[in-house]
Amino acid sequence: MRHDLLIIGMGSAGMVAAEFATKLGVKVAVAERDRIGGDCLWTGCVPSKALLASARAAHTIRHADRYGLEAVGPSPDTDRVWMRLKAIQAQIAQTDDNAERFSAMGVDVLSGAARLTSPTTVRVGESHTTRYVLLAVGSRPALPPIDGLQDAAPLTSETIFTLDQAPRSVVMIGGGPIGVELAQGLARLGVRVTLLQRGPRLLPREEPELAERLAAVLSAERVRVVTGVAPDRVSVAADGTKTVHAGDQSWTAAEVFVAAGRTPNVDGLGLEECGVKLGAQGVVVDAALRTSAKSIYAAGDVAGRHHFTHAAAYEAARAVRNMFLPGTSRGAYLVPWCTFTDPELAHAGVTEVQARAEHGDAAVRVWRQDLAHSDRARTDSAQDGELRIVTAKGRIVGAHVLAPAAGELIGELALAIDRKLKLADLASVVHVYPTIALAIQQLAAQASYEKAERVRWLVRSRA
Repeated sequence: MRHDLLIIGMGSAGMVAAEFATKLGVKVAVAERDRIGGDCLWTGCVPSKALLASARAAHTIRHADRYGLEAVGPSPDTDRVWMRLKAIQAQIAQTDDNAERFSAMGVDVLSGAARLTSPTTVRVGESHTTRYVLLAVGSRPALPPIDGLQDAAPLTSETIFTLDQAPRSVVMIGGGPIGVELAQGLARLGVRVTLLQRGPRLLPREEPELAERLAAVLSAERVRVVTGVAPDRVSVAADGTKTVHAGDQSWTAAEVFVAAGRTPNVDGLGLEECGVKLGAQGVVVDAALRTSAKSIYAAGDVAGRHHFTHAAAYEAARAVRNMFLPGTSRGAYLVPWCTFTDPELAHAGVTEVQARAEHGDAAVRVWRQDLAHSDRARTDSAQDGELRIVTAKGRIVGAHVLAPAAGELIGELALAIDRKLKLADLASVVHVYPTIALAIQQLAAQASYEKAERVRWLVRSRA
């Protein structure tokens, strides 16, 4: 069968690409070997955020005295927590992420493993020819080369949500966003958690001081955070308990959880035989998301640049535009992100260190607003946080927010970075009171006050 576009993978990138392409009048097919919805629905965003919501509720009940109520020590029934997250997955699969909805759009949904037999031919049971191919096959958790790790059958983001309940205790390897989010969530649900990080601090891509503040929150919630350790062996006792060793140090728990990076799903697709170049991070693409085979594009995790659902969706639409509307979507683009702890830690643009390396010390300034000065943070008993904006030559180049709902705030700041706005430009935007977002306007006002001070000096000098 002949198509204009054949998409391999029906996760976040594949679904967005298919829907967008049909709106352009393109004849589309999508091949999926597993479940429609991909990592986001089944092993990532949806189940993890459902777990975190339950964990936040348990934490609020446990600390109700902060709100003038009687604190209660809940004994979370994690069987019911897991039932809830699976019910949410099922609801999304039934209403949105399913073959019937895409078939109704005119998409040919092909069930089975796909393999390229030429740059314009894909075998999914039978051969299908196409003008273009979009690789949207995502990635999977990587297992570091630690002796005995595979034999210990570690949990990963692919397997933890298939359980019926939370483990009694867990040693987590990896202090990135996945490890940090789940460490806090599981601890709030009564799981004894030890979090091991090879580097000197958690979340190494974030502003160091904000990451350290968040680490202190986790420690206060009884997550044992251990940094600067490199696990070298995992052993399993006769009773099934598992021990992670790092030199003469060791940590024992019912389970080991690994969150130590991702591996692109490139095996078995026939890519190299079709002239698709592979790199250390996945499929190599150009600014238009085209691979070294001119009819084949790639988007999302398999292209190895941004391991986020929203980035995958954006790249998928961008790739489709570049196929059928050449030259309309090229160049750099800004990808903000958020670690959904409590408080959340959101990031857009560059850090202070990156800004100074790029622009020089003299051109860079860092503006800070602590949530201790936010009336909304006070009313919500959520004052442990900070807004930090980095400017270079007067323009906003980085924004970092440690706050409740930081992921909801970062969009405004990402827009400011993308449009090369000055911090003072945000002062003229009226923000709702009382909100956490008002801290943006308060911080921007500082820049305006400095400008006003210069104006007052000029007026006085002419008086």
